[in-house]
Amino acid sequence: MNRYLTHFESAWDGTVFPADTRETWHAGRPLWTRYDLERVRREVTRSTWENRPANMWRFRELLPVGDEIEPVTLQEDETPLIDCPRLGATLGLSNLWIKDESRLSGNSFKARGLSLAVTMARHFGARCVAMASNGNAGGSMASYAARGGLKSVVIVPRETPRANVAESLLCGARVFCANGLIDECGRVVRQGHERGLWSDISTMKEPYRLEGKKTMGLELAMQFRWRLPDVIIYPTGGGTALIAIWKAFHELRQLGWLDADKLPRMIAVQSTGCTPIVDAFNKGERVAQRFAGAATIAAGLRVPIGIGDFMVLDAVRQSGGLAVAADEDRIIEWQNLVGREEGLVICPESAVCIGALQQLIKQQLIHPSESIVVFNTAAGQKYMDHLDLTLPHLDLASPNWSAITSS
Repeated sequence: MNRYLTHFESAWDGTVFPADTRETWHAGRPLWTRYDLERVRREVTRSTWENRPANMWRFRELLPVGDEIEPVTLQEDETPLIDCPRLGATLGLSNLWIKDESRLSGNSFKARGLSLAVTMARHFGARCVAMASNGNAGGSMASYAARGGLKSVVIVPRETPRANVAESLLCGARVFCANGLIDECGRVVRQGHERGLWSDISTMKEPYRLEGKKTMGLELAMQFRWRLPDVIIYPTGGGTALIAIWKAFHELRQLGWLDADKLPRMIAVQSTGCTPIVDAFNKGERVAQRFAGAATIAAGLRVPIGIGDFMVLDAVRQSGGLAVAADEDRIIEWQNLVGREEGLVICPESAVCIGALQQLIKQQLIHPSESIVVFNTAAGQKYMDHLDLTLPHLDLASPNWSAITSS
C-alpha cells in the first residue's frame, strides 16, 4: 500500500507544500496534512479498519506513514470508552462517557502524537529530537526517542510535575529546568532547531503530532458505531488534540463513513489560572493574547499562548461549541468526585472538564439526555505533587475503632 498523503497546507494562509518534505510550519503557524480522500474511499472501507488489530496504526490510510514507513511504537492500543452512570446521575446526565487515554504508553494521550512525530523525525534522518514541555509530552517524547534510537532534549518550566521529569530522565533525555513558562522554553528549543542541533517536535511546531492525536477522533467514531456523540469536552492547553479530533471528524464525513452528518459540539476547557482561549472566544477574536501570570496545578493547561490558538477557536466556533473556564481552586474536588463515583483517578486537566460540565448543565447549555464524552488525557497518579497525603495515625496495639468507622 502506498501512502495517501498528498501535500501540506498552511492553516494560516493556505500556502501548499509538497508531501514528504521537512516543512514544519509556515509564517510561524502550523500546517495541515492533506490526503487523497477520494482514493481512500475507493480502496478502503470501514470494515477494513474494524478487522485490523485495535491500535492507532489501524488508521494508516489517514496517517502519513502508510505501509512504507516503519513506526516507532510502544503498542498504542485502543483506549476504553467508559460509561459513567453514577457520575452522570450525580451531574444530572443520562449518557456520560469518559474516554480514558491514561491506558496508553506513558499513561497519557501524548503517546499517540509523539509516536508519529518521532517516527517521522527518524524517517527524515534526525538524530536528536527536542521539545518544551509542561510534563507528559516530554516524558512521552523521551520514551519514543529511546525506542527509536534517537537522542532527546526536554526543556521544562520549574513547576513541571516530578513524575514527568523522572520519566524523561529514566528514558535517557537531557532535561533542563528553566525559569519561564512553556512558550518561553519553546523559543529556546526553536533556536536550537534553527542551529541544526535537533528536530523541534514541540506542540504544533511540526504537522505529525496532530495526525497521531487525530486517531482519538477516528477511534471514537468506531466505538460509537459511526454515530458521533452530541458533545465532546476536552481540556485545552496548546489545543492540538481538540484540533486533531475535529479534523478526524471532517475527514470521516468527507469519506461518507459517518451514519449521521451532525458533528459534535466541541467544548474547549481551561482553568481560571490560564484562560487565553476562553478570553479570545468570549471577545470574538481570531487569535488569543498571551495570558499574564499563568498558574495552575493542571500542568498541561499552563500554556499562556499557543501558535495553534486560531485553529482551536475555529473548531469550537464551526462546531457550535464553547470555550469555558472552570475554577482552579476546585480541581482536586472534581478529581475526588470522579474517583468516588466511578473509581477513575483522572488527571487535573480532565477534572477541570468536570467543573465546566457542571457549569454548562446549570446554564442549560447541555441537555441532560445528550451524549457527552469527556477525555481523560492522563493518569492522575502522575500528579501527586499538589495533593496533601498526610494520613491519620493508627496505633496498631490499640486501634481507635470509633475514629476508623466514622471516617
